[in-house]
Amino acid sequence: MKIGILKEIKPQENRVCMTPSGVETMKQNSHMVYVEKNAGQGSGFSDEIYISVGAEILDTAADVYKISDMVMHVKEPQPSEYDMIKKDQIVFTYLHLAADKDLTESLMKTGSIGIAYETVETDTGFLPLLAPMSEVAGRLATQEGAKYLERTFGGRGILLGGVPGTPSAKVVVIGGGVVGFHAAVIACGMGADVTILDMDLIRLRYLSEIMPANCKPLMSSPTLLKKLVKDADLVIGAVLIAGAKAPKLISKNMLSTMKKGAVIVDVAIDQGGCFETSKPTTHGDPIYEVDGIVHYCVANMPGAVPLTSTIALTNATLPYAVELANKGWKKACKTNVELQKGINYYGEKLTYKPVADAFGFEYTPVSNIL
Repeated sequence: MKIGILKEIKPQENRVCMTPSGVETMKQNSHMVYVEKNAGQGSGFSDEIYISVGAEILDTAADVYKISDMVMHVKEPQPSEYDMIKKDQIVFTYLHLAADKDLTESLMKTGSIGIAYETVETDTGFLPLLAPMSEVAGRLATQEGAKYLERTFGGRGILLGGVPGTPSAKVVVIGGGVVGFHAAVIACGMGADVTILDMDLIRLRYLSEIMPANCKPLMSSPTLLKKLVKDADLVIGAVLIAGAKAPKLISKNMLSTMKKGAVIVDVAIDQGGCFETSKPTTHGDPIYEVDGIVHYCVANMPGAVPLTSTIALTNATLPYAVELANKGWKKACKTNVELQKGINYYGEKLTYKPVADAFGFEYTPVSNIL
């Protein structure tokens, strides 16, 4: 199969979807790999390194799309790429369709096959291709939140862990999954007073067993959330419903009850955000203020640490990419139920129900396609 590795074009997105070692594995499986010029530069991988492991460098994204049977990205294709995507071409990347109707309709019109990293799912409900970036984003959420609590950026001017004789910051993490767990781990390690909320009692029991004494895992409820945000210095939204639009858990009215200069970090912004006042921001312009509350809603947080993120992403995606290339998408998805759940659309048919439900579109079960 001919595999295309595209350069990311979203602002300040420095990741690349495959490391040179991943390309080497593809070559060992007898596949051709075409890498767009300078695709790995932001992650520290030069074109020369890719050439040394057998990749061919192409000058433009159009060249990559034209020759490839499967194209791989980190982020979703951008409007400038829509016309380059070919009928029956596999698009394997993070898609996050439920948050973007125009993207969904545009990709369906291409006649391609969209396999979304974020909806590949094991039989236990684990999301193996979302997990590594969730781990990075969770840790970054606390790191960035701590920074924007500095008075320089309009924050309250409180140090997350305080110092002897001063109070530590109160951190509320909404969601106890991969993102929330990693956010809480870093916040606890910095000495903050942490509360992590979830609605899964089994998960809460697990968190109670493994988290340090400065972390309180609690059963989430609207009443408790309203109470906690009033006293919070930092709130991290880490709620995920796989492939679906994120629920709005903090309303604009709730902002008026919060401390001025408090910070909210919305890690769910890729899926529409879990705060009513959230809107996507970039690494170049990451924050804005609403009612005195600093909002950080960068939609590609792991792009800030591209070397770590690229290696972690390739570690997770490569086995699935190899399987798609070795078997072809139909056979691979027939024999691998995890990959099957990744199919979001096939031509003009939406095959992932949460996306269809988000826009009121017709849903076609994947079994009808396979």
